[in-house]
Amino acid sequence: MLARIASFGLCGLEAYPVAIETDISAGLPAISVVGLPDNAVKESRGRIRAAIKNSGFEFPSQRITINLAPADTKKQGPCYDLAIALGVLDVSHLVET
Repeated sequence: MLARIASFGLCGLEAYPVAIETDISAGLPAISVVGLPDNAVKESRGRIRAAIKNSGFEFPSQRITINLAPADTKKQGPCYDLAIALGVLDVSHLVET
């Protein structure tokens, strides 16, 4: 199952489109973030896990892969947290986007 959420990144005052693609598959529980994320984006794994649990949903205990496209642009900051959380909820069939 694949969920695609449209988002935007910032480079100075300019915005550019970013697609947050989330996939869930069988395997050991883990979250992988790919697509040239910086440390703040990689740390979103913990923030979205806590946000989903504190919102009353059950966090999926499967392998989750999050792709931030386009892969050739550095993604910085916590501005992708909401889109990533929505992608995880959508791909695990807890909400529909």
